[in-house]
Amino acid sequence: MELTPKMIFVIGAPRSGTTMLERIISSHSAVQGGPEPHIITPLAHTGVWDKVDKAPYDHILAAEAQKFFVSQLPEGENDYYAACRAYCDVLYGRFLQAKGTKLYCLDKTPAYALVLPFLSRVYPDAAYIVLTRHPLAIFSSFANSFFDGSYQEAHAYNPVLERYIPAMAAFLRNPSTRKLHVRYEDLVKAPEEWFEKICNHIGIPFEAEAVNYGEHRDKQQTGGLGDPIGVSQHSRPTTASVKKWAAEIHADPLKLTLAKKMIAALNPEDLALCGYPLENLWQPLVQIEGTTLRKPPRSKLTRYSLERKLILFFRRRAQKNKLFRKLLLKIRLIADVFLREV
Repeated sequence: MELTPKMIFVIGAPRSGTTMLERIISSHSAVQGGPEPHIITPLAHTGVWDKVDKAPYDHILAAEAQKFFVSQLPEGENDYYAACRAYCDVLYGRFLQAKGTKLYCLDKTPAYALVLPFLSRVYPDAAYIVLTRHPLAIFSSFANSFFDGSYQEAHAYNPVLERYIPAMAAFLRNPSTRKLHVRYEDLVKAPEEWFEKICNHIGIPFEAEAVNYGEHRDKQQTGGLGDPIGVSQHSRPTTASVKKWAAEIHADPLKLTLAKKMIAALNPEDLALCGYPLENLWQPLVQIEGTTLRKPPRSKLTRYSLERKLILFFRRRAQKNKLFRKLLLKIRLIADVFLREV
């Protein structure tokens, strides 16, 4: 008999604090958290709701064929979404069974923010927690975590703000899905107060001790493809990083220019809905004008940060050096030959 999981989805952009919130909620005795499974995103792009831009099969033909097939089902798209739900329930349910007897399963994969209309069709009855954070704090953390602090490279690789903020604002406007909006800055300032609201929203008893997530590592499933920077340095929410972005861009005119460009590309109504209206969005930067700021300490060199530096180094070489690109392609060809039929 399959276990039907009760789903909790934490929705947020990359580096918006979803890992911290996941660790708090999964410290609750009724909730099982885990690494980001990325179950929903591939399923969303199989052709009925949306399709991939490129695939190792004829994705355009597959999408049209699936839509025609689904139109022949007794309940049409309702049957299709029921099948998607059954698929996900088996995976989430068996994950819960493998971990113990908990009924609530928590998934905080950031990419789900980009497929929310699909996700809310598959799981209309899930508990959604929408975590927003100051847009420039998100981008600063994203650039420092994955691109060695380079705003230009980070933005060229993934314009996070321009992709995630409109999608999350559209979800917040949708009245049909049960959701709780939590601002990161409010959460770290009053974690017990906000965690009680989160527990009430989910429908589980409030357990204040879960806020000290560092004391409950035995209940948490760490690992996966996310990065370990930031949240692992603390045992409970902290306000230490709330305004770090302001000092960073204050000291670098190029970063400030790009920051202004990114904010200008966003809809002011979307920003306000996410909790960051334009009239006070730049306030942290204004507050440090004229002050003497100490240079931030260099980040410690860890295995993870070393991996990121190597990836950036080789990516830059591949982009700029034609001979190096040819060498990488040759290595890939040799690896494909060695691995053929293995």
